[in-house]
Amino acid sequence: MRLLHTSDWHLGQALHNYDRAHEHERFLEWLLDTIEEQAVDALLVAGDIFDNANPSAASQRQFYRFLQQAKQRAPQLNIVIIAGNHDSPGRLEAPRPLLEGMKITIVGHVSRLPDGTIDHTQLLVPLVRPDGSVGAWCLAVPFLRPGDVPRVESDGDPYMDGVALLYRQVLDGALGRREDGQAIIALGHCHMTGGEVSADSERRIVVGGAEALSARMFDAPVAYAALGHLHKAQRVAGCEHVRYCGSPIPMSFAEVDYAHQVLCIDLNGDSVAAIREIRVPRSVELLRIPRHPGTIDEALAALHALDIPPLPEIHRHAYLEVRVRLDGPEPGLRAKVEAALEGKPVRLAKIDTSTARRVAEHAEPIPVDDLDTLQPDEIFKRLYQARYGSEVSPDQLAAFTELLLAADRQPS
Repeated sequence: MRLLHTSDWHLGQALHNYDRAHEHERFLEWLLDTIEEQAVDALLVAGDIFDNANPSAASQRQFYRFLQQAKQRAPQLNIVIIAGNHDSPGRLEAPRPLLEGMKITIVGHVSRLPDGTIDHTQLLVPLVRPDGSVGAWCLAVPFLRPGDVPRVESDGDPYMDGVALLYRQVLDGALGRREDGQAIIALGHCHMTGGEVSADSERRIVVGGAEALSARMFDAPVAYAALGHLHKAQRVAGCEHVRYCGSPIPMSFAEVDYAHQVLCIDLNGDSVAAIREIRVPRSVELLRIPRHPGTIDEALAALHALDIPPLPEIHRHAYLEVRVRLDGPEPGLRAKVEAALEGKPVRLAKIDTSTARRVAEHAEPIPVDDLDTLQPDEIFKRLYQARYGSEVSPDQLAAFTELLLAADRQPS
């Protein structure tokens, strides 16, 4: 069998208030072509289909249109989708009865039997070959919240131990059903120990004090673990068969250098024969100028030198982050940046400013008890010194005092 592993689509996401529907549409069109060209037998989507738990009607139409088109172009395709921490389990599972007849399985949450025990059969999905025989079993485990995992009495973390036990129980169910030559595939949305996190994009998963799970959960007999949550494609703990495929498009400027991809997995009986990385073409560029924060003059010079061919469609214009290192306040910075970009086919998404010193990193915090005794201008002077490493100028102090007086004159 041939599997395709993807995750973290985040349909409906906006980048600094810019809608990204065009980029997602181009990705989904590319994915349909790839499924057909690669003769894929099963598509595994490891969570975070949507960017938030209440997705727009447009992003939901985009998702269900993709499912419809995928089944039209590849009628024998198995599709298995799990919920991520951004998804609403109930909303994602709502159309499940309609989709199951099309070999589309969506698992949003962990179901329980009338006696309160976990229904492991709902998390175990057969992957069927074109001839109707079972080629593999998929452990389709969505993002797990504390109420989803079995209770475990242990000296360790009860949540992590509960997650490991749940996977073990579902694995035992697969071992009891599989026949010779059938592989076992794990599908999960979680943060594994050693995983590299994107600084600006990924919502930290911290449950019960635990943040990362051990890759030992996916030791043999799991042939391949298809993971979602981390946006950078990577192996986990050096394990070739435990992989994050990463997000298909960069979710923030911190991800501009990521190799966005899907993973193609060829099975030979109950083992993996090959894993191939297939790069996702980037339909809209993200630019960071200068590459490293520079002075205002350096940044403006780089913007004036920016040479991009004209693009008539605004939704194809590159997103731009301007990176400036400041030695002091610069109230007219945005106007200067916008003037330098006049007529260029880019969308100014962010002006990232940095200084020689950061309050949070270098400055001694002002004790809470001192706030009642210090005058506002003294607090301002201390914060300015901490941020810029220099004394506030008389003109700036006068402007601050004028603001205070204006605020006092406002009617309460």
